[in-house]
Amino acid sequence: MESLTEIFDISIALRIIAALLLGFAIGLEREMTNKYAGLRTNILVCLGACIFTIISIYGFPMVSVTGSEFGTRDTARVAAQVVTGIGFIGGGTVLRHGATVFGLTTAATLWVSAAIGMACGAGMYGLAITSTILSIIVLVSVRFFEKNVLTTSTKNTKRLKINISCSNEKSNEIYDYVIENSTHLREISKKLNKQDENLTKIVVILDFVGKKPIQSLYKTYQKLDGVESISIQEFNE
Repeated sequence: MESLTEIFDISIALRIIAALLLGFAIGLEREMTNKYAGLRTNILVCLGACIFTIISIYGFPMVSVTGSEFGTRDTARVAAQVVTGIGFIGGGTVLRHGATVFGLTTAATLWVSAAIGMACGAGMYGLAITSTILSIIVLVSVRFFEKNVLTTSTKNTKRLKINISCSNEKSNEIYDYVIENSTHLREISKKLNKQDENLTKIVVILDFVGKKPIQSLYKTYQKLDGVESISIQEFNE
């Protein structure tokens, strides 16, 4: 009967544990930013890639050519499929919303998680740990850079829906003001308020580039004469 040390190879167990912990580290960053692929997905991808790599290295020690001959062992044939196979999972995290595509970073993160898992499976701990640290630094620091330095980036653009309730006498003036002062105006409409015939409802859909868009627009439109109420929310088509 095989002993536990023969059944459970310590070096292989360490590789699996390393993959689990490093997958957790990357998944934690994704989970904290409310992405589609969070802790469990990244852990399982990293762990799965590690297991496939271990199987590829140790699971097929020889390749039989004929009944009595053995050919060259190809340790990469199983692990190589992880590189292409992970695209199936990554593709599931990519979403298209109108002209905007979401989830590409998450898909790329899963791809990196698989690579880190493969590095753990091959026993390349230095590469796996270094890659994990650099990946987390990139995910965190680049997001900060985009928000605070690249202020005109499309990632800082918010599509907003604004409902302005104003007096009928001032409605045309406010309507013209919005058109003239909205750089990224998408849609605007004006109609009488059914609940109060003395008020006009103006609905505006626009893109706003910059920080704190809702607060900024509130301050702008509240100053207009004739405005009774304003509601602003992020708009999803």
